[in-house]
Parts: sequence; structure tokens; C-alpha cells
Amino acid sequence: MNSAVSNNENAGLVEQIFTDPHSFIFNVWVNIINFWIFVSCLSLAGETLEPYATVHADVFHWIEIIAVTFFTFDYLGNLYFAKDRVKYFFSFWGLVDLISILPTFLQFLNLSSLQGTKVLRVLRVVRVLRVLKMARIAVQKIMSAGASKNPILTNLKIYFIALFSVVMISSTLMFYVEGNLYSAEALSAGQAALDAEIKANPLPENSPPEASKFMPTDPISGNPIPEDKRFYTSIPAAMWWCMVTLTTTGYGDMFPLTAGGRIIACFTMLFGLVLFGILLNIVGKTIMVMLFGEHVMEDEPSAKRDTILNLMVKRNWISKERSAQVENMSEDEIKDRLKHL
Repeated sequence: MNSAVSNNENAGLVEQIFTDPHSFIFNVWVNIINFWIFVSCLSLAGETLEPYATVHADVFHWIEIIAVTFFTFDYLGNLYFAKDRVKYFFSFWGLVDLISILPTFLQFLNLSSLQGTKVLRVLRVVRVLRVLKMARIAVQKIMSAGASKNPILTNLKIYFIALFSVVMISSTLMFYVEGNLYSAEALSAGQAALDAEIKANPLPENSPPEASKFMPTDPISGNPIPEDKRFYTSIPAAMWWCMVTLTTTGYGDMFPLTAGGRIIACFTMLFGLVLFGILLNIVGKTIMVMLFGEHVMEDEPSAKRDTILNLMVKRNWISKERSAQVENMSEDEIKDRLKHL
């Protein structure tokens, strides 16, 4: 009998982790997932930076295993406790959760059909989508907490999470779209192919020395990429370019040459304008509070019914059952009930 009660309590505790944003254990799990999302993103960036990638290969490998373990439990928990599992599985966030762990499991399977191809390398790009979930979790956590006592601090949290998300996604895409064209592996493979071609069809005797050296080209435009224009050699290098592009008009020390890289740069500039507008709004509110002593309040009339009911349940003003009943009432019914209080 006691074991059955204990199992029910454990089941209820596990369910709280994935369904009750007001519980302590839910917030602990959210913080753990956010921590490993942040660490895995930094690890992904570090894996592209030599000689650290080679020297600390084991460290990066274990970070990936631990992080994917947490992400797998998080995905399975969200899938199991979802109200509609099929809908969650095919939803955007469900696919983000799945795709973020899929490349690691494919590497563990060591499928022969994937070896020697660029499939796993391309799939590694989607790992950066984990940072999108960090932004989503942060917004959900803030929204579930109701009105914030310090909305300026709340806005700053959202801003820096959004900034980190844009920097991580833009830098990773720039590295894989443009930087991969002149990575060590790409240059080595290209030079080997060129040497084999020259061996089969020797160059004329008066050919310049550069003719026997491999030159990477943009696959879309076909334009060559000279050595002094190969900037995005790692994700951290691309991060420098991204921060400069987001916050200023750019130093001009780094710029994309390929069509794909320029498309990414355009979207990065647009996101920079959006982030700048958000920051101006936050700074304006802060100045009003610090210099003029005004109180910054959240717009209470815009609060949704479910937010108000969650706050009432959290303060034990009404029960969850009563909250569900009020949720299904019309506005006229609620007003009529309030008149008799």
C-alpha cells in the first residue's frame, strides 16, 4: 500500500517538472536545461577553434554527451506529459527538441551510409536551435510568474537572451555557410582533387605557380575566395563579426564574399535594428525611473484571463478546479457573479 502511494507521489513529482510552472522543481529543471543549453552552445563554438578543438576534444565530447542526456530526458518528458502528444511531436518546439538531439544519436549509431558524406556536418548546424528553446523557456517562466516587480530587469533578461540567440545562430550559420568553404578539410580535399587533375592533365609550362594551388569558390556565384578574404575560420571569429554588425555599422575588417554569407549578413543587420529598438525602450524606461522617480508598471489591463487565474491559484485565493470553471465562463457571467460578492 505504501509503495503504491510512493509511486503515485513520484509520478506526480515527475509530472510537475514538465507541467507545473509554479512548482519549485519545475524551476530547478528549467535552470538546469538553460545551463546546459548555454554550455553546449559555447562547446559547439569551441569545437571549431583550433588548436583548442584538438587539444580538448575529450572535454567537448563529454560536454556533448551530458548535455544531450539532459535534452533527451527533457524531450521525452515533454512528449509524455503533453496534452496532445502527436501535436507536440509535429509542433515547431517539438521538432526543435528532436532535431537538437538527433545529430548526436546518429553519430553514436555510426551509420556506414552517412560516413564520408556531409550529412552529419550539416545536421550539426541544427544544434544551435537549442538556444531558441532557452529563449522560449525564459519567456514562459517570466509570463507564468505574472506581473514582475521589476519590469526593467525582466526586459533586460529577455533582451540579453535574444541577443545571445541572434549572435549564436547568425555566427554558426555564417561559419558553416561561408567558413566551411575554406576549412582545413575543404582545402585539403580541394587540393588533392586539383593535384589529381593536374597529374592527369598537366599544366602548360608557362602557367603561374598559383594555377597549381586550390582556390575555393562560392558555389552560387562561382567567384573565387582569395586567402586574405577568408575571415570566418571559426564560430568565435564569426561572433566578433556578428557583434560588430549588430551594434555598429561594422569595422570593415570582416565581410562575407559568398551569396549565402551576404544573405545571412542582411538578416543579421535587420535583427540588429530590432534589438537596438528594444534596448532603447529599456534604457528610456530606466532613465525615467532613475532621474524622474517614475514607477514603471506593467500594463495590467492587457493581462490575460489565464494569467490572472494562475496568480489567484498561486496565492491560494481559489482552487484549480474553480479556476477551470471560471476559465469557461463568459465575461457577462463573471461580471454577474462579481456583483453578488
